[in-house]
Amino acid sequence: MLIKVLGATKEVGRSGFLIKDYSSVLLDYGILLQRELGFPVHVRPRDISAILVTHAHLDHVGMVPMFYMSKGIPHYMTPVTFKLSELLLYDLMKISGPRLPYGTDEIKALRKHFNPIYYGEVLKIGGFEIEMLNAGHIPGSGMIYVKGSKSILYTGDVNHVETRLTLPTERKLPEVDLVITESTYASTDHPDRREEEKRLIDFAKEVVERKGTLLIPSFSVGRAQEVALIFYEHNFPYNVYMDGMALKVNEILLEHPEFLKNSKKLEKALNRIEFVESWGKRRRVVNEPCVIISPAGMLVGGAAVFYNMKIAKKSRNGIAMVAFQIPGTPGRDLLDKKIIYVDGKRVKVKAEVERFDLSSHSGRKELLRMFKEDIKGSPMVMIVHGERENCERLSRDLKELGYDTIVPERGDIIEI
Repeated sequence: MLIKVLGATKEVGRSGFLIKDYSSVLLDYGILLQRELGFPVHVRPRDISAILVTHAHLDHVGMVPMFYMSKGIPHYMTPVTFKLSELLLYDLMKISGPRLPYGTDEIKALRKHFNPIYYGEVLKIGGFEIEMLNAGHIPGSGMIYVKGSKSILYTGDVNHVETRLTLPTERKLPEVDLVITESTYASTDHPDRREEEKRLIDFAKEVVERKGTLLIPSFSVGRAQEVALIFYEHNFPYNVYMDGMALKVNEILLEHPEFLKNSKKLEKALNRIEFVESWGKRRRVVNEPCVIISPAGMLVGGAAVFYNMKIAKKSRNGIAMVAFQIPGTPGRDLLDKKIIYVDGKRVKVKAEVERFDLSSHSGRKELLRMFKEDIKGSPMVMIVHGERENCERLSRDLKELGYDTIVPERGDIIEI
């Protein structure tokens, strides 16, 4: 069995792995969202018999439409992942259309070739045995087990910590010959989640009570809803608004309660929030003492860009960063340098900026626990989807546990 590494090497973004055995299946095919888009290694459509997608984030699904320009390839993902992927792909077209090698016709073609897969269901695909296991990352996310002449577990993005929105990742894992694991936070232990929630609520109260506006840039999928649940569970007494694509995501998630920890509680939390659905209301609430939850989480687009330009200028306001910030994104510049760019000009941020760790990725201790307690046998481990130092740190840690590891380069071919 051969594995060709198409992306996600020593970086967070453009995940993709081509598995060749009886036939060829593609695991994810994502895009790197920076000022300049990053694409995975090219794969010819005729070389693929099926595509399997772990979850709806664009760094895992953003380049899948490429394969529908000339050929219809069956693709498999959970039903909620498919609907969320459609939404995010159309939004990507609005923001980056001229820079993408595909168009709306290719996104539309996805629907014709979609095949649902559910947690625990075993499918026969192109000579492989395939199973999807809950990854705990966002609703509908999965780890992919592939069994051919050898067997592989591809973690995608995993979270072993139970959140307000999702259950943690599946821990009863099959024995495999190779594990392809993410390493986003392989050098970092996350703080206690409930303490981070309290810090966020306390910060929000401080900002609103000094007549400021608090912006919480959030990923549309998962993080915005998680933040809404946190404010609901803490009985936050002030106005909370939600804007942007998160509103459409809310509808999709509630249509698929089987992928949520508690759909009734999410519905109650969203009923406590006021939605912003017009520019008039947007201009009003940005000057109101309140909390605004708005995509995009890295400030690369969406309504959060408008709010950020207004809120950043006043010291009584606050910005709560609750999402991972990829290097080179506006969110990373804001967090590291306290600057934003307005009409191409560099502007110093006056608002109080705080970071809160509400990660949907496992931290170092959770990743190591997975290999100490959940992984059976002595598989080779391929370490991807992390900045260079995180990949290398996890490699050293796993070698100490007795694993053979590889930190691949893009384009590498590994045989097992």
